[in-house]
Amino acid sequence: MIQVQGVSQAYDQIKVVDGVDFTLPDQGMTAIIGPNGAGKSTLLSMMSRLQRPQAGQILIDQLDVHQTPSRQLAKILAILKQENHLATRLTVEDLVSFGRYPYSRGRLTPEDKQKVEEALGFLALTDLRYRYLDELSGGQRQRAYIAMVLCQDTRYILLDEPLNNLDMHHAVSMMQLLRRAADQMHKQVILVLHDINFAAAYADWILAMKDGQLRYQGPPQEVISAEIMRDLYQLEMEIQLVKGRPVAHYYR
Repeated sequence: MIQVQGVSQAYDQIKVVDGVDFTLPDQGMTAIIGPNGAGKSTLLSMMSRLQRPQAGQILIDQLDVHQTPSRQLAKILAILKQENHLATRLTVEDLVSFGRYPYSRGRLTPEDKQKVEEALGFLALTDLRYRYLDELSGGQRQRAYIAMVLCQDTRYILLDEPLNNLDMHHAVSMMQLLRRAADQMHKQVILVLHDINFAAAYADWILAMKDGQLRYQGPPQEVISAEIMRDLYQLEMEIQLVKGRPVAHYYR
């Protein structure tokens, strides 16, 4: 279980996250949505210990994120940021193997190698294992990074805008893979999304932020409404149900 309790962060005395509270279970998919500058990525950074909150506390399975030793935390929590700066002359297999570092410290055991094989297979990367990252398409490279995170074998996975730079086909494939990870591998996948229809289609729970505050939270059927979308985005939207899920129409 993840418990975020009264978390705040400010830059130059301007609050970018303001007293956020929520609790999430240990399995499912949670989407964080909201306009630019809402505080979504800052919140995710604090949850993953990349930033320390100025107020509040974040607990994961009763462990304080900012007090727990890194090696211990890395066995329950994985993070993938928007920008990744690993050397492009790594092979896919080398990159995925990095996910085992909290366990192997660089010396892969037979169990570690099995986890690498499972992650490569799950993301359909086995045939690309010896390809270098700079030889891959954007969609293939993003799958390789997700495979590295899955190989870390943590209960909780935090992803900051994992659909960036993906076309429609690859974005749908990525969301299907992440949904499978939540369902079949029993993980809690928390991701920042700009596309509210992807959030509505795949997430179990939505956290909707604006001006640093958590304005709304709940299942997609409750959060993706014309009134809430108007408040968040200052945009009139028509919401229709498709296969029981809300779809927002906002093109004019």
